[in-house]
Amino acid sequence: MGKHVTATEAVARIPDGAVVTVSSSSALGCPDAVLKALGERFATEGHPRGLTTLHPIAAGDMYGVKGVDHIAKDGLLDRIIAGSYPSGPSSLPMPEIWKMVVEDRVAAYNVPSGIMFDMHRDVAARRAGVFTKVGLQTFVDPVREGCAMNARGAAAPIVERQEFGGETWLHFPNIVPQIAIIRATTADERGNLTYEHEGAYLGALDQAIAVRNHGGLIIAQVKRMTAAGSLRPHDVHVPGHLVDLIVVDPDQKQTTETLYDPAISGEIMRPWDSFSLAEHSVEKIIARRAAMELRRGQTANLGFGISAMVPRILLEEGHAQAVTWAIEQGAVGGMPLTGFAFGCASNADAFVPSPNQFTYFQGGGFDLTFLSFLEVDVEGNVNVSKLGKKPYLTAGCGGFVDITAHAKKIVFSGYFEAGAELDLSDTGLRVAKPGKFTKMVEQVEHVTFSGARAVEQGQDVIYVTERCVIRLTAQGLVATEIMPGMDPARDIVAASHGRVAVAENATALPLSILRDAPMGLTL
Repeated sequence: MGKHVTATEAVARIPDGAVVTVSSSSALGCPDAVLKALGERFATEGHPRGLTTLHPIAAGDMYGVKGVDHIAKDGLLDRIIAGSYPSGPSSLPMPEIWKMVVEDRVAAYNVPSGIMFDMHRDVAARRAGVFTKVGLQTFVDPVREGCAMNARGAAAPIVERQEFGGETWLHFPNIVPQIAIIRATTADERGNLTYEHEGAYLGALDQAIAVRNHGGLIIAQVKRMTAAGSLRPHDVHVPGHLVDLIVVDPDQKQTTETLYDPAISGEIMRPWDSFSLAEHSVEKIIARRAAMELRRGQTANLGFGISAMVPRILLEEGHAQAVTWAIEQGAVGGMPLTGFAFGCASNADAFVPSPNQFTYFQGGGFDLTFLSFLEVDVEGNVNVSKLGKKPYLTAGCGGFVDITAHAKKIVFSGYFEAGAELDLSDTGLRVAKPGKFTKMVEQVEHVTFSGARAVEQGQDVIYVTERCVIRLTAQGLVATEIMPGMDPARDIVAASHGRVAVAENATALPLSILRDAPMGLTL
């Protein structure tokens, strides 16, 4: 019997109570046609019921690729464990999966993406589950939330503390997946998979191995099929003996709002002058100061938000290839993309499978990371993973916890206040009207990054804002560089309710950072 089936035929093989692992990163690599068919089968038959789904990175987005929302149905989904979730602006409706989470209709967990990939590798090798220090003293740690996102999740813990070798570790016991739903570009008749139109490999190979080693079923969604023997062995990323069923969807999108861009998949190289520069704005000023932490020849990780502008700062300053970027979806080098295409890169030097990339991140092999913050507290803790009032404005932690666990240097970027009116000129940045509230809080809502652990480990941590550069010290948050135009006593100390002190030897940031022209950055 051939492996090529319809999506309906494929999902008919998924039994009640199955643990299903899905490879995706928002719309990048999302097997949306299979997930849609799974939701439709439940609507028609009432089966399968009681599924647990594993998502190392979010499945689907809020812009046309529904992903996990296809299966966000009472009775179908019993438990979801994800590194991240679909997210977007408050102007769009809340995704169905978020409704299930906040209404406590599904046991929900947010587990760092790297740990989720580790879980697949350890269960595949029949080891004792994941033992890691990633997440200690954060919301991942059972002394806090233990990854649980709601009451149903908290009632069924998935992580515990263990003492081993005189040290404290987090232990994630094995969760065995029986079904894998993955995606590629091309499959031959034997099920060999190639990724020539994809912007990343993600973790499909590891997920398929985890399922195969426990006698499960692997479903691959692809754009097209070819004859057996027509694929170059070096191009095959997932071999056919790991693939049971093939579903063809010729209309699968490459990533969010992108049907296909050959530069994203490395098939062509874009001229460097074809990339847009960052528009002059307060956010650009913040990104410029962040970029000043770089040195030529370094390897840096990059997160979403203001930080994603840093490569465009280097481009404008004539240093487009001076730094090697490494992002969690797997691209190394080139120009990381912004907006809907975030997670992809053009002109990349290589694509590394996400599990390998996270091994590199967790071990701290890179020089520094650029990340964003939602709020920072007096201990230097950072929250990027939870907003109680509008939860789907954040995707969860993603790879943030893995990346920061042992990073040598961390550069956080964000606004000091929310909603302040700012006047930007060549001579200064001034607060025309105070914001609604400060981002420098007494205690963050969710500890995605532990300031205390960073101090304990000797990590170099700074927070770049529109008002100042803050350093994390054993004594707390100290502003060491002041933006021209800011009154330190009023705009920093008073505005933070005394939570940020100003160093006696604080210096002024250079005026060149403010001008609407290259700042003359040297690396």
